[in-house]
Amino acid sequence: MPEPPASPILRPRADASAVCRPAGCRSASAMAARPRLHYPNGRGRMESVRWVLAAAGVEFDEEFLETKEQLQKLQDGEHLLFQQVPMVEIDGMKLVQTRSILHYIAEKHQLFGKDLKERTLIDMYVEGTLDLLEMLIMHPFLKPEDQPKEVVHMAQKAIIRYFPVFEKVLRGHGQNFLVGNQLSLADVILLQTILALEEKIPNILSTFPFLQVPVFALSQQR
Repeated sequence: MPEPPASPILRPRADASAVCRPAGCRSASAMAARPRLHYPNGRGRMESVRWVLAAAGVEFDEEFLETKEQLQKLQDGEHLLFQQVPMVEIDGMKLVQTRSILHYIAEKHQLFGKDLKERTLIDMYVEGTLDLLEMLIMHPFLKPEDQPKEVVHMAQKAIIRYFPVFEKVLRGHGQNFLVGNQLSLADVILLQTILALEEKIPNILSTFPFLQVPVFALSQQR
């Protein structure tokens, strides 16, 4: 049986927003304008965008939407294609839809594989992980009496359906990363999800030694 790899997978700490506030990260291109993120002041669906920007070493600014009027101003100005956030201003575009934003940033910063096969694998892994992450995103909006039951449900989903897939991949190829032996969007989103789950269920990785490696590496960077 192969041993889990020992080298770290990702350098940013657990909360990418803490790592990469406006003056936090080194820009990948000093001459380029920094992306501007439009979203309420919370994690939500924008947190994955913060994570991938942090993984790419890209500085960004945030425009927190704290009132209905701020959101309405964006909608009235036709800045939101489908009248909703998250929205990211980047490279002269106003991008919406979380997956589209993630794909653009990942492709731009070489986090989306080297060929069609790798991109397809990354896409599959990301889509699966986002299904689990969506449960975490919606958890705070449940009725308080329903939240403990949903934590149990999330744990069951993670342990039975999702984590075994990634444990098998890492165990099978013996590399440090899910695809192509280099950091990709799939690793970033998986680590974000694992750390968010560990906030609610600290021992959730106890039976997944190959998934414990990146989490330990991240903890050493805090």
